[in-house]
Amino acid sequence: MKYTTITQKLLLGGVMLLAATSAAGCGSSGGGENGQVIVYNWGEYIDPETLEMFEEETGIEVIYDEFETNEIMYPKVESGAASYDVICPSDYMISKMIANDMLSALDFDKIPNAEANIGAQYYEQSKGFDPENKYSVPYCWGTVGILYNKTMVEEPITSWTQLWDTKYADNILMQDSVRDAFMVAEKLNGFSMNTTDPQELETAKNSLIEQKPLVQAYVIDQVRDKMIGGEAAIGVIYSGEAIYTQRENPDLEYVIPEEGTNVWIDSWVILKDAPNKENAEKFIDFMCRADVAVKNFEYITYSTPNEAARELIEDEDIRNSEIAFPDLSKYNHLETFVYLGEDGDALYNELWKEVKSN
Repeated sequence: MKYTTITQKLLLGGVMLLAATSAAGCGSSGGGENGQVIVYNWGEYIDPETLEMFEEETGIEVIYDEFETNEIMYPKVESGAASYDVICPSDYMISKMIANDMLSALDFDKIPNAEANIGAQYYEQSKGFDPENKYSVPYCWGTVGILYNKTMVEEPITSWTQLWDTKYADNILMQDSVRDAFMVAEKLNGFSMNTTDPQELETAKNSLIEQKPLVQAYVIDQVRDKMIGGEAAIGVIYSGEAIYTQRENPDLEYVIPEEGTNVWIDSWVILKDAPNKENAEKFIDFMCRADVAVKNFEYITYSTPNEAARELIEDEDIRNSEIAFPDLSKYNHLETFVYLGEDGDALYNELWKEVKSN
């Protein structure tokens, strides 16, 4: 995997943001031989060389912008502050965008690699948020678990309860994300991570408040770097990040907690008012090509649903990795986030504010 330093990321992000901002409102007549495609994706979630390959092969200019969380992405898109074609939201956010009539139905005849290469089980999983598989194409998937440093803990970590152990005070990293943080507390208490029951949510909120004095930091991307550097003993992390951290620090171990966790999926979608829909379909089809998908997997290390790409992974240990491609039948209480409606979102956000301000 090629690693982008923080400085490089900030410089690259600044250039991309300026480009995306200047592209707002531009149609397919803008830059490039065959127009543009304006992409909004997670930070460090694509190999930049694949964008160059796409431009060279198609003559379409890629305008690229990044976001840190679904909750940052959504209001920017909803408000029309910038004009995007292709976005890569997570499962529950795709459901919300469908409910609010923000997405364009895909023409899969123009995205043949999506049908040929994406595994059927991932489309089956997608039905939880895109019931007819009309609006989304799986890009990456994985689990949320605990990464721990074997030299800094007294026993193997197997449970969410250990994130509440006082002996790890100031050595715990939590995700700075409302749904991910509440998922941990909900699983801890035996609840569904999609609960909207006020009493259960109050219990989860109180658990997070109880844990807060033990938490070194609420982070997103930084959990990877802190764990590699031995700055914390335990961190909540996405499985794809765990693969990279183990390459950099062999003392790190990843585990899916015994109480269960989130099995997530991020997918490509096209906005209903996309100014360059035809180019957007070409972009998604390109990203579903096996050689491109394996290149992205090797760069970002997040599990690919592209079965043709998985066959191209040369490292047998990675191709058969229990972190990258776990046998989910071995685990209990696995769930995928669903959209909880405007009232559910508001309730979670209000409770999260209480946790952060307490």
